[in-house]
Amino acid sequence: MAGPMEQPWDAIILGAGAAGMMCAAVAGQRGRRVLLADHADAPGKKILISGGGRCNFTNIHTAADRYLSANPHFAKSALGRYSAQDFLALVDRHGIAWHEKTLGQLFCDGSAKQIVAMLQAECDKGGVTMALGAGITGIDHGEGLYRVTLGDREHRAPALVLATGGPSIPKLGATGFAYDVARRFGLSVVQPRPALVPFTLGPDDALFQSLSGVSADVAVRWGKTRFREAALFTHRGLSGPAMLQISSYWQHRTPIQVDFLPDRAADWLLEEKRARPRAQLRKLLGQALPERLADALLERAGVQGELGALSDKALRQLGARLADWSFTPSGTEGYAKAEVTVGGIATAGLSSRTMEAAKAPGLYAIGEAVDVTGWLGGYNFQWAWASGWAAGQAI
Repeated sequence: MAGPMEQPWDAIILGAGAAGMMCAAVAGQRGRRVLLADHADAPGKKILISGGGRCNFTNIHTAADRYLSANPHFAKSALGRYSAQDFLALVDRHGIAWHEKTLGQLFCDGSAKQIVAMLQAECDKGGVTMALGAGITGIDHGEGLYRVTLGDREHRAPALVLATGGPSIPKLGATGFAYDVARRFGLSVVQPRPALVPFTLGPDDALFQSLSGVSADVAVRWGKTRFREAALFTHRGLSGPAMLQISSYWQHRTPIQVDFLPDRAADWLLEEKRARPRAQLRKLLGQALPERLADALLERAGVQGELGALSDKALRQLGARLADWSFTPSGTEGYAKAEVTVGGIATAGLSSRTMEAAKAPGLYAIGEAVDVTGWLGGYNFQWAWASGWAAGQAI
């Protein structure tokens, strides 16, 4: 018998972020009695700061090959069943104006607050009960029910959903909580690390620290992975979309390769020498790149002067180096600056259709807590919506 302190919930969802709110709304609208709990005093805190406050809420080019996971096929089912177009239809139904930026990225015209308000309205429509600002002081399982203690109240339900994200952005209260709970119930965790995060450069590359604030359109490569976007020099190292993207793949103590002139043919400097032998190399490169960057690259390469005075070999070598410049980052700026986390609750222990744990029936894991990490540009939100929807259909 349920005591006076508890309600008979069908599901308790931990974490009122993108995935948790989506899951709660879907389950609630299917008639489930849902308790959505979060230690924060308001839902959707990470949503509010995303996309510079405008929320890059999905990407129209979403496909499973744009996600990192120990099992690259795991995300296919959920992403296929709840697509970017499905979420866009929800946004349109709520009358939220949006626009497409580059590379299929969709943003609110107004504010990320509209997405949070939309999810709140969908939860209200499903009769979801929210328990905000309450710390979780205990989690147990027995007699087919998960028991969650919030403050001094115990709540019980046959289904428990872990939607508390990863440790990125700790200033918003992010922790590895979901991993601890998952391990307690016998699930394994793929070693987490910061992703979509700026690089730091060591003293060998001190020359580039003077370029803080300079950006350029580059192609960056690590192994077989390549991104063509803007790179930004910072006082600590390298940032900008291109660097954030490659950081998710990068491994410590390995170099990344940067093509500073991705639109130029291999022998472009030789062609310029034939056409304009009197041209100064510094001026020529300063037209192709920001001047401060051009100067720093030439200084490091140790090549200067009129094109006509430089040998074909020297120009060929310089061209090759500018197209394949090697940086070996000393590290990254860590979880404090990471937008997401690579790794997390291992997909091997979860159903790709429902997100339920095989070893712990009734336990689900969704969103960033799971070992599925998208590219920059709305992909991680789409995984939150799709995985939340999948679990919401199942609980």
